[in-house]
Amino acid sequence: MTDNIIVYGATWCPDCRRAKEFFGTHRIAYEWFDITDNDEAIAFVEQANQGMRRIPTIIFPDGDILIEPSNAELAEKTRVKVDPDRRFYDVIIIGGGPAGLTGAIYTTREGLKTLVIDRAGLGGQVATTQQLDNFPAFEQGISGQEFADKLERQARRFEADIVQGEEIVNIVREGQYLIVRSVNDHDYVAHAVIIATGSRYKRLNIPGEAELIGTNVHFCATCDGPFYKGKDLLVIGGGNSGFEEGLHLATIAKSVTIVEFLPEVKASRILQDKVTAQPNMQVVTNHAVREFRVRDDNRLDAVVVEDRASGELKEWHPDGVFVFIGLSPNSGFLPETIERDQWGFIKTANELTTSMPGVVAAGDVRAGSTKQAISAAGEGATAALMVRQYLQARGEVNPINTIERETLVTGR
Repeated sequence: MTDNIIVYGATWCPDCRRAKEFFGTHRIAYEWFDITDNDEAIAFVEQANQGMRRIPTIIFPDGDILIEPSNAELAEKTRVKVDPDRRFYDVIIIGGGPAGLTGAIYTTREGLKTLVIDRAGLGGQVATTQQLDNFPAFEQGISGQEFADKLERQARRFEADIVQGEEIVNIVREGQYLIVRSVNDHDYVAHAVIIATGSRYKRLNIPGEAELIGTNVHFCATCDGPFYKGKDLLVIGGGNSGFEEGLHLATIAKSVTIVEFLPEVKASRILQDKVTAQPNMQVVTNHAVREFRVRDDNRLDAVVVEDRASGELKEWHPDGVFVFIGLSPNSGFLPETIERDQWGFIKTANELTTSMPGVVAAGDVRAGSTKQAISAAGEGATAALMVRQYLQARGEVNPINTIERETLVTGR
């Protein structure tokens, strides 16, 4: 039992930042313990999570422990109200990554009342990227989290309402309105919806993987890399993501081995050259990871790998494994009336419109998207403009935006 709320987390964890923001917004006092380089804190987190390192881990004065709680769960536990002041909007944007937040910047500047809903911390995958070096206007590069923070501040500057920690489970059309329904039975109503929920890393779906996720198998180098200082790591996937994240891990770990299923890697030449220049990195091609062997204490014992040329099975013994083999769309919550391709990505017309009138899609969740932050931001802007045209055609907004209209009326 404790007299205070205690939060175990890390500065590089988006959900930890969201939880701290929740407490700060509602003036709730708490004690913060950063588990980075804190063996005692890490041990407690592992004990509370049956061996897994899941953060934030939050202890309440009554002894209750919440693991990676949503804002709704925090609100229920602390008995505070987190609903936005408005429940009806011109447009609701589902997803707070580059596509969603850029869309919000454009819709709000067009005078459209806008709500952004995100199930976790804002920024999407870009927030956990160590460094963005290919986004225009940042000649020295920018950290993913700093970039996400700038997007959020810009969206808030134009008075977009933002709700974090709210998971959406359905979109329903009722007459002229679209109902966006959350897992907590909150209904948000709008004339139009932008889906910008992004994607997530694919799993290998091999024996032992499910048991080790969160313990020794990970999908985010920025999030979980700091647990492996001075350790030996295996990165699965020879594409750009595998090489980029492997390079980041190489600054932390003793050694990093990248393994690729195909005879040749798919990463860009510049990334290949960077990896070659690292003395603690190596690349193994034409090998298939077949199994993660799990010890009795639910820790990684060995990685079983097949040499595809000879058929020989090998056992490797890394301390941790990071998987980067592609992306799956975050589209499972959508109704069947919104068409998707065989992989679950949303089908769209040239104007990013979906098969449900009034609903457009942007960013990584959309079939045919390039899975790049700059493209996602561009699609977010395009989606916002398409929404405005849609609302104009329906007579929901005037041909000139609210800012221009107020200028004409007031002369200011």
